[in-house]
Amino acid sequence: MKPKLLIVDDSNVSRLMIKGRIAVLQPDWEVIEAASGDEAVALVPTAKPDFITMDVNMPGITGFEAAEKIRQTDQRVKIVILTANIQSSSREKAEQLAAKFVQKPVTQASMQQAIDYFLATP
Repeated sequence: MKPKLLIVDDSNVSRLMIKGRIAVLQPDWEVIEAASGDEAVALVPTAKPDFITMDVNMPGITGFEAAEKIRQTDQRVKIVILTANIQSSSREKAEQLAAKFVQKPVTQASMQQAIDYFLATP
């Protein structure tokens, strides 16, 4: 079964950039998208992604709130908080959610950092 990645970001451009980088680095992965934290929370139970990239600042609930809700129903999914929000409090919150913090912008290096985390053994 192909690994499944859920990209959560309110910016269509960011989602396209992430999707493009993933297509180069992991062409066999299935990619699905959500434009908000609320949409992601609703999608996870049926889509059952293996991995999630989560933006923080979005309309509705934040990425942190979405990750917290997702964690309540799915402990196995690996989440990368992918954000330009580089304050130490954001890094600490990601750690509390058992998520990896990766700083935007979306580059080959930042996507490789996310993939390395996704593919690391638990």
